[in-house]
Amino acid sequence: MTELFELLTRLRSEVELAVGAIIAAIITVHVLLTQREVAAAVGWIGLVWYSPFVGGLTYVVLGVNRVRRRARSVRGGRPARPAHAPPATADDDGHLRPLGRGIGVITGRPAEPGNSVDILHNGDEAYPAMLAAIDGAQRSVGLSSYIMRADVVGSRFIAALQAAQSRGVQVRVIVDGVGSGWVLSPAYARLRRVRVPVGRFMHSSMPWRMPFLNLRTHKKILVVDGTMGFTGGINISDENLLAARPRHPVQDTHFRLRGPVVAQLVEAFAQDWSFLAGEELDGAAWFPPLERHGDAAARVITAGPDLDLDKIEFAVLQAIACARDSIRFMTPYFLPDRQMVTALSLAAMRGVAVEVIVPEHGDHRVIDWAMRANVGPLLKDGGRIWRSPPPFRHSKVLVVDGEWCLIGSSNWDMRSFRLNFELCVEVYDRALAAVLEALMAQNRGRAVATADLEARSLPVQLRDAGARLLMPYL
Repeated sequence: MTELFELLTRLRSEVELAVGAIIAAIITVHVLLTQREVAAAVGWIGLVWYSPFVGGLTYVVLGVNRVRRRARSVRGGRPARPAHAPPATADDDGHLRPLGRGIGVITGRPAEPGNSVDILHNGDEAYPAMLAAIDGAQRSVGLSSYIMRADVVGSRFIAALQAAQSRGVQVRVIVDGVGSGWVLSPAYARLRRVRVPVGRFMHSSMPWRMPFLNLRTHKKILVVDGTMGFTGGINISDENLLAARPRHPVQDTHFRLRGPVVAQLVEAFAQDWSFLAGEELDGAAWFPPLERHGDAAARVITAGPDLDLDKIEFAVLQAIACARDSIRFMTPYFLPDRQMVTALSLAAMRGVAVEVIVPEHGDHRVIDWAMRANVGPLLKDGGRIWRSPPPFRHSKVLVVDGEWCLIGSSNWDMRSFRLNFELCVEVYDRALAAVLEALMAQNRGRAVATADLEARSLPVQLRDAGARLLMPYL
């Protein structure tokens, strides 16, 4: 009996070893063929060979990009419009022309001339303009927001969308499946009750769909009648209405666009709606003929963990490489990877003024810790970082050489560059650049100094360095 038990135990061990080796080999092949980051690939391979069953399950749940396959099946058939020649701008010596050419290749979209871009500060200016546009809609309204709450501000938007739907306007609404509430989403529920077509992006309460919690649509888009668009950093909630003195006020910047580039905003929204609901938005209600409405050249840049992987990050790297005089940007979260920090450091080394503005007090303490452990090389190489005074500023703007602007939803962190679905607009316009640079200058508070970082105690340095390891997920 003892010998039989020993035989069965040995056979079981050999079977487990063989099955584990097969699992590890299969996952190793998949990692080698699909994982682009060397460190991530080495980590996954090491984990699966060390613990084939636990490591294999972890990789299947967290390491496989199912969104890329799903997006290809839904959106892959849409042909990309050819990119036109680099835009005609006020760039006297033409040093930004390679930037326009490069982003055209990255996006497959043309830089459209003849647009106007109006800056809207906080919800106090943005919400009235957005609600007025919805109230005046005659054919279509498309709204996408990471956060949409059913508070006072959200209720105004819900009422305006319901009224537009009631008078025959085609209304479509996208809210994020996490940002607007994962377990409960009151704004989504109210829109459903009043029969406004609405979808929760990448939402699932099923455990086997849990990886989708890490992939979010962070876009902020409002398009009305295909002729007017809004985008930027503002979500839909009371905290952005500073005049109401909310408990946790959030400063932010939004933009109203008119002109040919609005068609690209509508196209981006329509692609997301097709991905979410399977309905194609087309026709004159969404894509009417558009006339010039200003002098700025502009182009939409979308990014996400599917067909648009890395596009905003690549566009930013192109802009940094082309900069001659200045790179100035404001972001609520500054956690770029080593590649981006190196690009900024190299720009500073060649004499470009690299200036970053981040909040004095962030809304996520761990992000502040991680940033302190990540920015030392940039400061040592000549970059400058300022803290903007309270209240918390959520604006995301970039200006290069006083002419090229990037506005939209993307933060300067690995989540926005790699995981989130994001939308930005590049704008060639010196007037807008001057306004944005003035806004950034007004928000320069206390400078972050290398001496401050070096003065941290050892426990604080260890804490910050540990937080830095979480950068891909913050």
